[in-house]
Amino acid sequence: MASTLPPFPRLVFAVLEPISLIAGWIAAYFDTVSFIADQIPSSSPLNALPSSPSAQVVAMQLGNTYMLLALLGLFILNTTTDSRVVKVYIVALAIADVGHVVPTMWMLGWERSIAVQSWNKMAWGNIGATVFLFVTRVTYLLGFFGKDRAAGKGKVL
Repeated sequence: MASTLPPFPRLVFAVLEPISLIAGWIAAYFDTVSFIADQIPSSSPLNALPSSPSAQVVAMQLGNTYMLLALLGLFILNTTTDSRVVKVYIVALAIADVGHVVPTMWMLGWERSIAVQSWNKMAWGNIGATVFLFVTRVTYLLGFFGKDRAAGKGKVL
C-alpha cells in the first residue's frame, strides 16, 4: 500500500503524480488543439495551424493513457501490501519515463531541450516533471528514502 512507501515517495507517487496525470488527461481531452500545438515550444506559425482529426484522436488517446496510469497508480499503491509489487511498478514507470523524455528531447533538439528558460508548460511537464519523477523513482529504488514499512504495522521491512 502507499503506506508502505517512505513519506516523500508516497507523496510523490500516490498524490502528486496522479494529480499531474489527471491534469494531462484534462488538457488532452478538453483543450486538444492547444495540447497538440504546445508539445514543441515554438513561435513558429506552423504551431498555429489547425490540427488534423487524426492528430486530435491521437492526443485524446494519449490523454486516455494518462488517466489509465493515474488509476493504475492509485489502485496499485493503495491496495497492495506487497512491496515487491510496488517496486516492479516503480521500475516499469522509470523505464516509461525514459521513453517519454527521449522522444521529446529528440524532437526539440539539444539546444531547445537545455534552454529551460524557453520551455512552455508542456515542456516542463514532458521533461522537467518526468525527469523529477524518474530521479525520485531511482533514488527510492536505491533506498535513499529509507526502507519500506510493513503495511498497517509501522514496522520497517
